[in-house]
Amino acid sequence: MRWTVEETDTLLPFLLAHVTGKSRNNIKSILARGQVRVNGKVVRQFDSALASGMVVEAVLWAEPPRPELPFPVLFEDEDIIVIDKPAGLLTIANDKEKVRTAYHILTDYMAERTKGGRVFVVHRLDRDTSGVVLFAKNEEAKRAFQSDWDKRVVRRGYRALVEGTPEPAEGRVKSFLRETSTHLMYSGAPGRDAKEAITHYRTLFAGGGYALMDIDLKTGRKNQIRVHMSDLGHPIAGDKQYKAKTNPLGRLCLHANELRLIDPRTGEERSFVSREPAPFRRLCRASGAPRKKGV
Repeated sequence: MRWTVEETDTLLPFLLAHVTGKSRNNIKSILARGQVRVNGKVVRQFDSALASGMVVEAVLWAEPPRPELPFPVLFEDEDIIVIDKPAGLLTIANDKEKVRTAYHILTDYMAERTKGGRVFVVHRLDRDTSGVVLFAKNEEAKRAFQSDWDKRVVRRGYRALVEGTPEPAEGRVKSFLRETSTHLMYSGAPGRDAKEAITHYRTLFAGGGYALMDIDLKTGRKNQIRVHMSDLGHPIAGDKQYKAKTNPLGRLCLHANELRLIDPRTGEERSFVSREPAPFRRLCRASGAPRKKGV
């Protein structure tokens, strides 16, 4: 493909205007692979200046197939990638597991797609919790999120399948969390080594010995939801560590279903949503209990 520049421009917007069906990231990849020439010379810099009369050529050979990921990508742009992490997969490495992590998988994925492609951990979910996780794709985005994470996050929403039916059906739990020598968390008295934890909860519907809860974290402490549901006398199904007596799905029944935050680049509010696994709902409907309006 060949074009003659008619007026002053820069390379990326020029190509976006003339190459159909390609996103900004697609065009940047084409540039990075040396597929664009200006006046006969390969140009890789996306913000290169163009003047009237210059000749731009692009060789658009078929792109190699993208590597597949073992989980869905909910959203991706030049700054972030948001995934739907399955239960059982670590977000980042720990002492026992170094390779099979969401971070490692995404690092390989980005490196295969783009030369120098990387990801950066911004926050994490426990291994046994499924749902929405956001990674940054560059240092600038990582710093912007990490430096002001609590203020940027508008909502951290979870769905939890708990044993029994909480009464009242909605409320607020506030406690001070401490950690034992065996790394279990528990609610205790305020003190220097205790961290305030606040959880809002609402029962969506109940039946069959379980209730599906909508949970809004106001603080993000280790195992916070698990401890607070256990404190209410309604532990999360499958959470033997925090006193659950049942394990109907062979997993911890906790899912991060929404991450709503302020985009540091645009200042706009964004919401990333992953619906809770269908078995969470089916177990509650075993008794024929109606689904609450708006759920």
